[in-house]
Amino acid sequence: MIHNTKCECGHQNPVGTLLCESCGKPLVDDGGAEPLEMKYDGMARRSQKANPGLIDRVWNFFSSVKVAIYLIVITLIGSALGTIYPQENTFLNFDPSVYYKETYGTSGHIYYLLGLSHTFESWWFILLLFMIGTSLVVCSLDRVLPLYRALSKQQIRKHLRFITRQKVTHSGPVPGGPSEEAAQEWTKQTAKALTKAGYRVHTEGSALLAEKYRFSRWGPYINHIGLIIFLGAVLMRGIPGWHMDQHLAFPEGKLVKIPETSYYLKNEKFTLEFYTQEEMSDDFRSKGIDVPKVYETQASLFMCKADCDDPAKEPVLEEVHRQDIVVNKPLSYKGLLAYQFDYKPAPTLIAVKPTLKNKETGEEFGEFDLSMDNPKEQYTVGPYQLKLNAYFPEFAVDPKGLPMTKSRDPVMPAFVFTITGPGLAAQGEPYMYFPRQIDKVNFRQDEINGALGQKLELSVGSMENVQFSEYISYLNIRIDRAMPYIWVGAAISMIGLIMGFYWNHRRVWLRIDDGDLALGAHTNKNWYGLRKEISQVLAKTGIEIDPKALERRVEQT
Repeated sequence: MIHNTKCECGHQNPVGTLLCESCGKPLVDDGGAEPLEMKYDGMARRSQKANPGLIDRVWNFFSSVKVAIYLIVITLIGSALGTIYPQENTFLNFDPSVYYKETYGTSGHIYYLLGLSHTFESWWFILLLFMIGTSLVVCSLDRVLPLYRALSKQQIRKHLRFITRQKVTHSGPVPGGPSEEAAQEWTKQTAKALTKAGYRVHTEGSALLAEKYRFSRWGPYINHIGLIIFLGAVLMRGIPGWHMDQHLAFPEGKLVKIPETSYYLKNEKFTLEFYTQEEMSDDFRSKGIDVPKVYETQASLFMCKADCDDPAKEPVLEEVHRQDIVVNKPLSYKGLLAYQFDYKPAPTLIAVKPTLKNKETGEEFGEFDLSMDNPKEQYTVGPYQLKLNAYFPEFAVDPKGLPMTKSRDPVMPAFVFTITGPGLAAQGEPYMYFPRQIDKVNFRQDEINGALGQKLELSVGSMENVQFSEYISYLNIRIDRAMPYIWVGAAISMIGLIMGFYWNHRRVWLRIDDGDLALGAHTNKNWYGLRKEISQVLAKTGIEIDPKALERRVEQT
């Protein structure tokens, strides 16, 4: 079916238009009893398109305010469920599959199995946020474009039916008589009165259009823009390196890479100071509890400059910041924050400097740095080459008699080298090395190495060549590069809310035909204020009328 949407004024309107874009004449015959529906001045919207296709149906789904409300309610319910028990990311070094059941019982176990223990990082919660953002975009485009067309195409002389079917309207003779000169003179007086009331006035003979606070109509859409930026910033937190809130362990003297960044942080020294018996209260003194007074981490922050992702090469690091971290005084560098969170006494072997020597002659060939965290693949000691074949941080033997490691922590480290050099086979000979003397004795290092163990020995000459970590400092590492955008979005949203709440768009149309005045006015809210204002303006031009009489009465049938 072909719909004829051409108005009698000659303007061709898009299909679905209710009021002529030019003169405002109603294009749909509804009996004329009710005031005109002035949303978007009757402009056609895509969501109201007849016979929609697949893309139009998707558009209609997201343009629905009802759907947006449902999405927001579901998201709020999901957020509420996520706060019943603490989220997983609020804990340090724990097994969630065990913790929730042991701490909260069956309900906690069900909470964990449903995935609610990591609600705010779950795919369904992120999908809900994305759908809300999509709904905001589509809702805004579906409405702001027709509104812009309506407000940018306003005609001064509107159709008589458009004026008389406004909610605020007045009809009657013009003071001064029916002549055209009197009509134009009265129109000029009215224009001056409306201008003093803050209106922007446009006239065309004896027709007038007055308008003020049009900007308030854009308030909801500016609010939408702010919310879209806000939600986009929240979703941007999922980009690697944009957001982090993790608790990491930094053993004293050890360089640790901060995940998803190019930064490394080293705990140079951990300082712990306790209250003396005189400084403590009686309660703590009677219980014999040691209360920490100060604990701080002397931290150095490094940035990787080269070979950052090459496991075969040692990264090239440059120190960029150095700061002491104490409680409530975090390390801060270009958006990265490191808060002092906790500590734990944990004597841990970090590195040793073993010496290679000939057991028969006592000759020493030199020493080398051997790290427990990231040992090199090859070392040169005098005329000998040591190639690292295997490293077991916590050495153990499996049921089949094969070497294995129980963990990545250097609790009982063991190294397997292939040594080549004078007096050895061309392909080299295997040598197993235990840095700790107690492990060397327990696992009988010399017997394991056989003939090579009788000839060559790796050993630490003194404790000066042993580097220990006495404490592990736990730091809360935070990065939130999206936070500035969150604040910008919130500020823009607040501006939109203020625009929409504290101002209201008011328009007045009038025309005079053969001495008969037809006046209509519209606002998006505060009709009482509009009627009072129109009554005051008319009073200044010689027409006394009660504000209540300006409200259009619906005829009873």
